[in-house]
Amino acid sequence: MKGIIPALSLLWLVSCNSGDHKAVPEVQLRNFEDKSTEVEVNVGTAENPRPPQYVTSPPIPATVTFAGETIPLERDDVREGLEYELIVNTFRHSRTLSVLKEIERWRPLIENTLQENQVPIDFIYLAVAESEFDNNAQSYTGAMGMWQFMEATAKEYDLEVNRDVDMRRDPKLATEAAAKYLKFAYSRFNNWLLAAASYNRGIRGIEGNMKDQQAESFFDLHLNPETARYVYRIIAFKLILENPEAYGYYLKPGQRYKPYAFTTEVIDKDIDNLVDFAKSRNTTYKELRQLNPWFNNTSNYKLNVPRKSAFEMRVPVADSSGK
Repeated sequence: MKGIIPALSLLWLVSCNSGDHKAVPEVQLRNFEDKSTEVEVNVGTAENPRPPQYVTSPPIPATVTFAGETIPLERDDVREGLEYELIVNTFRHSRTLSVLKEIERWRPLIENTLQENQVPIDFIYLAVAESEFDNNAQSYTGAMGMWQFMEATAKEYDLEVNRDVDMRRDPKLATEAAAKYLKFAYSRFNNWLLAAASYNRGIRGIEGNMKDQQAESFFDLHLNPETARYVYRIIAFKLILENPEAYGYYLKPGQRYKPYAFTTEVIDKDIDNLVDFAKSRNTTYKELRQLNPWFNNTSNYKLNVPRKSAFEMRVPVADSSGK
């Protein structure tokens, strides 16, 4: 479960004023001479923004919560930790915009699965921090899928991994496995933020840090840099993706990708030819793979189903527009 830490790229920066987007926010800096009035610009509107290059700190709401827990922003170290991750991910334009568009494809399935397993839906942003919501993501250490399970850990949580299938790449089953882990971690810590931190550091690692440092809160722990950033990164994604306009991202209606529409079939026998299987369901092998990224044996288009086993296959259906 190793998070992917992106590099910061500040190429072309836009204003992230959380207030009126028509106005340029005031800047009070020592020895700063404001020459913005000497340049004629068209700031535009929220519907058709044309902001100038104007770099400022991303906004932080007065109150921030995660999984029902309030973040203590009155602490300088906490506020600065969150602000850093907001800067990194606000100005990481291409990737953040892509996540903003793509998250809708699987959001209903992931949120429903989290709710069914009594895990707060805010943990959808943990999957964003882990993989940018990509079922096919693979880390250099071998972690796989949206929730970045290592193979050994996946098998502990009943995710099948073999020559034919890799259920770490199945969005529903992997989410169920992640939910089991998070619920178990919560039972140990009685705190969702510590459970989130343990997804990166491990339960024993967090417990050891808490014992050695005589601390009971995530915010009081001195942690390795990756884990220290990890929780703040999850919260930053929540803020940006739930209120993108406040951070300079404007998507018109229809620019976010639609959730996948599908039905499910229980497959309890081998499929000798997945191409023929797809055609018999009025779809294509390509569409079948989009909905079932867990297929592993792709060289001969076969799916082997072990005896007394079954797989849930998603089959695309036309949406209301007929597509």
